[in-house]
Amino acid sequence: MQSPSYLKLLASGELRRRSEQLLGRLQPCEVCPRHCRVKRMDDMKAICRTGRYAEVASHCLHHGEEPCISGERGSGTVFFAHCNLECLFCQNHQISQEWADGQGAASPRRLAGIYLELERQGAHNLNWVSPSHVVPQAVEALVLAAERGFRLPVVYNSNGYDDLDTLRLLDGIVDIYMPDMKYCDESAASELSKAVGYASNAQAAIIEMWRQVGPLALDEEGIARRGLLVRHLVLPGGLSQTREVLGFLSNSLGKGAAVSLMAQYFPASGAASHPLLRRPLAAEEWERALDALDASGIEEGFVQELSASANYRPDFNKQGHPFE
Repeated sequence: MQSPSYLKLLASGELRRRSEQLLGRLQPCEVCPRHCRVKRMDDMKAICRTGRYAEVASHCLHHGEEPCISGERGSGTVFFAHCNLECLFCQNHQISQEWADGQGAASPRRLAGIYLELERQGAHNLNWVSPSHVVPQAVEALVLAAERGFRLPVVYNSNGYDDLDTLRLLDGIVDIYMPDMKYCDESAASELSKAVGYASNAQAAIIEMWRQVGPLALDEEGIARRGLLVRHLVLPGGLSQTREVLGFLSNSLGKGAAVSLMAQYFPASGAASHPLLRRPLAAEEWERALDALDASGIEEGFVQELSASANYRPDFNKQGHPFE
């Protein structure tokens, strides 16, 4: 079995040096593309509403990720609260937008303990969900966990709105990148996610991720050990520009790129206020998305069934596992 890439950095002392460099990006904050420059080491906050410590909304063995991520034992998922986007249709809105500030704040030692707990439970990997605004804190805890024997590969499961310089400091730390690519159109990103420059930043981020880890590689059990898997959620009304997104991936990364084409959209959060988002995805819209995938020539990855929208509705307000 291939060892996680960060173990080489741990042995040389480079992992700790990278952690220190990332923490430096918190003061003033330049962790994500917003570059809000608030002093987060002093617990000041801006749009992501997160100060010195990452806030953990939930951690669990998640069996609902792509098969190569969840496997049989589950993915060791850490759901970070808050977000650097404000998507009108966010399916995790309970923790990305409605989470009380400060709730679940985890010290580096506490977060490292969560990583180790997930490893003891048998997780295939450590899955950072929505890490774009807490990369320094996530890596700071990884150093502590690795020094205590932690050995799981790291999955970086982001919304795609990632800073290029932050990502470069993750080279050799992250084993599997699993970003969203939500749009190719800046006006749609601005309207639906309140993100300036989402498309250009996501495109640059995905190209950097590909440079670091390359195509998706599975072990003999079909579990991802390294590589890039890009997720794309198909929205009603053509708002996600699926044909353009898939064309970018095919042209920029090649037809060997792995894509997870997702049909799990349902009107959540503020979607009811939007004339095109207030309804589920129509069958003919999903068929057009499948045609776009065929036209792109991309053959690696995963495709959901249209019925998936009924199966991926987490509830972070209940006790225990949000997906069960």
